[in-house]
Amino acid sequence: MGIEEEYLLIGPDGVPTAVAGRAIAAADPAEGGAEPGGQLVAELKQQQIETGTHPHRSLPDLAQDVRDSRRRADAAAARAGARIAALATSPLPVRSTLSPSPRYLELDRRFAITSREQLTCGCHVHVGIEDDDEGVAVLDRIGSWLSVLLAMSGNSPFWQGEDTGYASFRSQVWNRWPTAGAVAPFGSAEAYHRTAQNLLDSGTILDVGMIYFDARLSARYPTIEVRVADVCLHPDDATLVAALVRGLVETAAREVTDGVPPVVRRTEELRAMTWQAGRCGLSADLVSPVSFRAVPAMEAVAELVTHVTPALTDAGDLGTARELLDGLVRRGTGADQQRDWYASTGELSAVVDRAVQETCG
Repeated sequence: MGIEEEYLLIGPDGVPTAVAGRAIAAADPAEGGAEPGGQLVAELKQQQIETGTHPHRSLPDLAQDVRDSRRRADAAAARAGARIAALATSPLPVRSTLSPSPRYLELDRRFAITSREQLTCGCHVHVGIEDDDEGVAVLDRIGSWLSVLLAMSGNSPFWQGEDTGYASFRSQVWNRWPTAGAVAPFGSAEAYHRTAQNLLDSGTILDVGMIYFDARLSARYPTIEVRVADVCLHPDDATLVAALVRGLVETAAREVTDGVPPVVRRTEELRAMTWQAGRCGLSADLVSPVSFRAVPAMEAVAELVTHVTPALTDAGDLGTARELLDGLVRRGTGADQQRDWYASTGELSAVVDRAVQETCG
């Protein structure tokens, strides 16, 4: 498993600053190593940067790599006069700047304000699979659980200087893209790839990189890529999300082997679950992945942990995952923390300052 994280590049005034090119140029290309991951890469906007871990089997090794990746990104940003902040949206007003690539220019032309306003940062977790057949069978079994991951990672309450009332406003902005969000079960790898090709043939999207499902087959690696989460403010929360995603993938793969059919929910139901998670985070009710009824948020989290406990136990992750979950509950989500900081200071710039400090632990 591995984690890709997107960060905002923060200038001295707390506003995201368009220095991604300079930061990447200033990074040491040898520091990340030769394995997949470890490098800094540009994103859609020049006010953000992305980094990724190497693949890991060990959860403690992954946790260390998350911290190292953040440290490398922050050091490169500092050489460009900025810092990184693991914020899924900017608390302070900002007009974003497109990164200079032909693909991004065409994307901006085609999608207009959706592209212009898309300064958001997510967390993408990759988990290895045997092949596309197993991968699609897993995708068909994990959709009901993804909203809980969004609720746990919610870290974007502010947008253009205002409190949106959402724990994850990023999820609202992101779901403007034509392929973003929850999907119906595919049934087979053939059906998955046929759907992707149909979307390409429709002319609605530019390329397979725009298959923005909440969970998808990676176009680059032999992995499931779960993309539903906000970038997490605290590195431990990113590690927790990764542990739970691997638990979900392993649990689903075992169900495939045991002949357990997927629990099928309509896309409309999955979208409602995700909307509620983005709206409330862990501060109010969520829609239960088991009963599809409103339940206290921590009850839905407990259902998720129970569902993946055998997989977490066999991987040796259960104790660590519980400790990380305790830390998340104690601190609150990134959205909770941002609002607490704003309540105590009355300054969104102070929120950004604290986020910069928290990002690298």
